[in-house]
Amino acid sequence: MNKPLMIQEIKRLKKEKNAVILAHYYQDGDVQDIADFTGDSLYLSQVASETDADVIVFAGVHFMAETAKILSPEKTVLLPVKEAGCPMADMVTSLRLLDYKEKNPDRVVVCYVNSTAQVKALSDICVTSSNAEKIIKHYKGQKMLYVPDKNLGTYLREKYDLDMEVWPGFCCIHNDLTLEQVDMMKKKHPNAQFIVHPEAKLEIIKVSDFVGSTKGLLNYVIESDHDEFIIGTEQGIIHTMEQACPDKKFHILTDNLACYDMKLTRLEDVYLALKDNQFVIEVEDDIRIKAFKALDKMMKLS
Repeated sequence: MNKPLMIQEIKRLKKEKNAVILAHYYQDGDVQDIADFTGDSLYLSQVASETDADVIVFAGVHFMAETAKILSPEKTVLLPVKEAGCPMADMVTSLRLLDYKEKNPDRVVVCYVNSTAQVKALSDICVTSSNAEKIIKHYKGQKMLYVPDKNLGTYLREKYDLDMEVWPGFCCIHNDLTLEQVDMMKKKHPNAQFIVHPEAKLEIIKVSDFVGSTKGLLNYVIESDHDEFIIGTEQGIIHTMEQACPDKKFHILTDNLACYDMKLTRLEDVYLALKDNQFVIEVEDDIRIKAFKALDKMMKLS
């Protein structure tokens, strides 16, 4: 099936099934363009909780579709590619977190949305990169544990001098950024600002002109008087940046800034998900109810 016909079929099936397509900014451009809503984890979580659609097709990775199911248990949630996961989410298990909680009962467990439903169910509150700073400040003065991203946790711990332990997990993409790469790109593009996601190491964040969530980075380039940027996050966001700011220049920090799992989803997968109700996401009730409490608390504090 050619691309125009596939797009036509996706639109027909979407109407027929009262479906909505959500796509993360890190998806390929074709997938972002067919989506009803594109955004970061926080925004897409909000859409999932509020939509009147009967079916949610989540073009992202497993924890995102799982989060949508937790927030909208009565809806059918489809993940177009079954194996689209998140290595960082797998770096904290419910077994290890439960062991930590038993040994440290006085710590508030703050859980990054990049995590499994089982881990969310053991947590006091969830956060995304968009709202982590606001929510963690709300708990300032209390003892905390941040799971699973050590880099975002360390960044906020140092910024606000928090009593917060951080789990030793990381994003395989952002964690690999180096000062040498930043230095090389700044020399190559001396007029460009370097902006970066807080999943990068602290040493990278400290040499940036701006640090922010995916949505934060997008808003920054839209509102900035600068017209050239070096982008320190997954390359999919450049598609949206170029659409929003056609007169500005964007350079990816390194070609390695491509999430393998995010890039698994193709336009054809979105079509097949709608056509065949492919890869339905389910969450056991006892896990879902506990995880919902942590996510609901996040939504209210956001």
